[in-house]
Parts: sequence; C-alpha cells; structure tokens
Amino acid sequence: MRVAILGCGYVGRELGRQLLERGHEAIGVRRSEDGIERLEDDGIDAVRADLTDPSELEAVPDVDAIVFAASSGGRDAEAAREIYVEGLETAIAAFGEREDAPDRVIYTSSTGVYGDHDGDWVDESTRIEPTTAKTEVLAEAERVARELPAEYGFDGTVARYAGLYGPDRYRLDRYLEGPVTAGYLNMIHRDDAAGAVRYLLEDDLARGEIVQVVDDEPVEKWAFADWLADEAGVERPPKRTKAERLEDDELSETARRRILTSKRCSNAKLRELGYELAYPTFREGYREVLAARE
Repeated sequence: MRVAILGCGYVGRELGRQLLERGHEAIGVRRSEDGIERLEDDGIDAVRADLTDPSELEAVPDVDAIVFAASSGGRDAEAAREIYVEGLETAIAAFGEREDAPDRVIYTSSTGVYGDHDGDWVDESTRIEPTTAKTEVLAEAERVARELPAEYGFDGTVARYAGLYGPDRYRLDRYLEGPVTAGYLNMIHRDDAAGAVRYLLEDDLARGEIVQVVDDEPVEKWAFADWLADEAGVERPPKRTKAERLEDDELSETARRRILTSKRCSNAKLRELGYELAYPTFREGYREVLAARE
C-alpha cells in the first residue's frame, strides 16, 4: 500500500514510520524545507508542496490512500479555513481527477467540534456543536472529507482526535507547577493517533464514517495533575475552579469558551473495530517520561 501523508508533521511522521515498518510505502508532503529534511531523516519519501496549490500537488505520485493531517499552526480561523477546508478540497480534487485516483482519504479532525456537553459522554453519534470559529471550520472540513470524495469515486473517513500528547508534547510543567484549572482531559498518545489511522487503512475499515480516536480513560485535570505529582515525587500543584479562572479580565473570548467546554469522549467504536492501544490511559503514556525525568 502506498500512502500520501499531506501535512506530514507530528502525527504524520509517526504514521509514516509505522507504515514503513510494516512494509508499506509512505510519501510525506510538507511545505517547508525544514519539514522536508525531517522527513528524509526519518527515511520517509518527501515531496515539497503547498496543499492549497493543485499544480504543486502534481509532484506527488499516485497513491492508494491519502491521509490529510495538515495543521494550521495555531493560527486564526481564517488561516484554518485555508488549510482544513480549501486545502482539503484542493487535495481531494487534485488526486480524484487523476486517471489512477486513490481509493480513500482519511482526514484527521478534533474532538473540539463537539462543543460543551457539561461533562457528559460523547461518541460518534453525538451531535456536534462547535463553539469557536476555528472548531466551526473543523466541522465544515469533516463534512468535506465525508461528502466530496464520492464525487470522484472514492471514500472519505474522519479520524476525530482527542488532545495529542507524546514526545516533545508532554507539557509536564503546566501540570506540575500549576495552577491547574478544573475540567476533563481527553487524550491520545501520538503513537496511537498514528496507529489508529494505520490500522483503519490496513484493515480497510470505517469507510464513509467517523471514528473517535481517544484513549480508554478521560480524566479530571485535578486528578491528573495530582497523579503526575505523586509519580514524580513532588508537591501537588495548586488548583483553581473554572469560576476562578474566568475572573481573569484578560482572557480572550475563545479561551473562555474553551474553559467552559466539558465532555468525556468514548473510544467504544475504535475498540469495537479491533484497534489495540499501545497506551490505553495517561498512566502508561506518562510513566515513561516521568521515569526519564528522574
């Protein structure tokens, strides 16, 4: 199987490594020269191209599947729309119009599209209610990923990621030093974020569907921070309620909405499909880095 990973960054590079290890071909597409060098260091075939420019995508060879894993780099909703919606539309059309078109596309989205559910459980059947301009863009991109490929004769899948963590993204200081604001964390280790997509491709699963990619145990932030502190052998960090955090007059409206958003994400569908998590909970995921910290 030959897979093009468009926007081959944090998760994409790990996906490429996993595909190569299992005898597949991986082609990573990045816009920056630095990104291309990192892919080459990983042994991944690299193509430099702007995902919003169909003429540049011509440099990417024919593939069996596309994984659209691009990031807007934390920029605003307008920049996000350019990448997630317009870039995705461009990529689907550019590959779909080829004589040898791909068989499917997987778009990596975010559980941020759910909005606030007051701490209740959510799954793929739960109505999404994005609360920020950026998550509205993500919701629109999900629709594109599921509907547009059919116009070109192939299938789209949405892999809806919870909060990513892993190498270079453990953010230990944030939770060990505090103060820690109340709320739930829904997480997925980078290796499982990549592994789940690789599994869906290899076993030809979830065509035309949404799959929530999250670990087994959403955790309250205060409990998570205390567990980290206990494991690290340091004092538990100071805490604050959501009400206390919202008293900050300098908070942006987006930050306020994020604080007020609460949900617990279920991975029942991912489990039913047969994927076995390498890091079933935050405990397995963080013990390695905590041990290395000593």
